Amino acid sequence: MEVLAALNLGEIAHTFSKMGMFPVFDLAYYIVSILYLKYEPGSVEVSRRSPVASWLCAMLYCFGSYILADIMLGHSPVDYFQHNSHILLASAVWYLIFYCPLNLFYKCVAFLPVKLVLVALKEVVRTRKIAAGVHHAHHAYHHGFFIMVIVGYVKGSGVALMSNFEQLLRGVWRPETNEILNMSFPTKASLYGAILFTLQEAHWLPVAKSTLILGFTLFMATSKVVMTARHSHGSPFALIESWVCHLLFGSPLGGAEEDHHAPAPASPLKTKEELSEGARKRKTKKAE
Repeated sequence: MEVLAALNLGEIAHTFSKMGMFPVFDLAYYIVSILYLKYEPGSVEVSRRSPVASWLCAMLYCFGSYILADIMLGHSPVDYFQHNSHILLASAVWYLIFYCPLNLFYKCVAFLPVKLVLVALKEVVRTRKIAAGVHHAHHAYHHGFFIMVIVGYVKGSGVALMSNFEQLLRGVWRPETNEILNMSFPTKASLYGAILFTLQEAHWLPVAKSTLILGFTLFMATSKVVMTARHSHGSPFALIESWVCHLLFGSPLGGAEEDHHAPAPASPLKTKEELSEGARKRKTKKAE
């Protein structure tokens, strides 16, 4: 207790929760989001063939959560595009990642130590978006706790929930990648985070919002950095989810462990990053 008193955790949390996200944290968010877009199969070809479609996909990756949340709350889906500085910053990142000579910018931000820092900063923005989504829904629907959870979840999940629509812009249709059917760790964490912030907003969770923001940010940043460094898309929730689903829904126990030990062809990260990059290199060699 003396250590916590000396650290003055409450003041640190309050200062952190009031910290502005633009431009440093938002820049990191845009870089990582568009970096993942470039990992998608066919995205580079689309950027050469149709820059407009590529730019629209990049904007969905950066602002898809705002668009979907605005639609759900009855606002205009283009409302966020009034923030010119954010659109210009995201557009600059998109151009540099896809069109920078010699791929210099892409190589710099994809360098693992740099990428780990950017991933951590992105999770700061994700947590703020979840908290802001719950707070916004609370003002619109004061006792609509399910609406608060849904809006916070959508704000945190980003373009993942719109992935099939984004794929259509690139001329791809892969319904098996539906995020609802195959939820990734960030999507699951956004849902759990939205529940926590809803409980806090309803005064059912005796924790200050600033403290919850700080704690959840540390959890998300640490988890994502470790997973990125280990090239893993596993979930820290896997064991708990396995037991809960077994007890409540009769799902096979240990499904997560079986999946973990199964001889899968490749991890999701390799499918997105390494395999896509390798395919592009093989195409280049054949062309030569």
